[in-house]
Amino acid sequence: MSLADAAATEAACAIKLEGVEKQFGDQLVLKSISMEVMAGQVVAIIGPSGAGKSTLLRCINLLERPTAGTITVDGVTIQVDHQIKERDLAALRSRVGMVFQSFNLFPHMTALRNIMLPQQRVLGRSKAEAEDRARTLLARVGLSDKADQYPARCSGGQQQRIAIARALALDPKVMLFDEPTSALDPEVSLEVLKVMRELAREGMTMAVVTHEMQFARDVSDHLVVMGDGDILEEGDPHQIFAEPQQQRTRQFLRAVLERE
Repeated sequence: MSLADAAATEAACAIKLEGVEKQFGDQLVLKSISMEVMAGQVVAIIGPSGAGKSTLLRCINLLERPTAGTITVDGVTIQVDHQIKERDLAALRSRVGMVFQSFNLFPHMTALRNIMLPQQRVLGRSKAEAEDRARTLLARVGLSDKADQYPARCSGGQQQRIAIARALALDPKVMLFDEPTSALDPEVSLEVLKVMRELAREGMTMAVVTHEMQFARDVSDHLVVMGDGDILEEGDPHQIFAEPQQQRTRQFLRAVLERE
């Protein structure tokens, strides 16, 4: 590969993990993970419970600080075994939007205020600018009529869509989704998955930990299968679903697909 090609590849790489490890006490929950998410790519991360999927996602934006390794997001690199400068941490986190299993909305604020507040606090936007952006995003996730509702008056699916709008309001370069539909009924999950599919079509870079196998197979561009804190295999989603190479992957897919 020429220097020009290498530079182009580096520029197109939105997330790069090199030798990322995470240890809790004596337990090594991530075992030297190296992976890349290219700009505009949707990467689905699947695997059994306890595989380290959510921990991996939380390490990307350093909600969990890895024990070892290097993390690069949109050109900001952090080597975790060195002292992390606050400005570097802030720069990395400003590039990442995250949506959790639980919605984490402020219960005493309306949907509109939940989306406005981070913009004002983090980006320094005026009230008018933040409100305009918030209303645009509520429309984007199909909830214009919920602007003045409090979270308790919204369904689980609506709350998760508000949480997605809140994350998008900070103009992230990449979006991380940690089992965003796991707390929702199947019918309600479809509302959230529809928004995620639209984001994928629009070219948003996304890393998605999910138990939704149809989404992983049909929407993602790249599939990562984890087990016991390591990557079992990765590649084209349709190929892995059709012909998994590892016995552990075959066992997992057989178990989850039989339940569907």
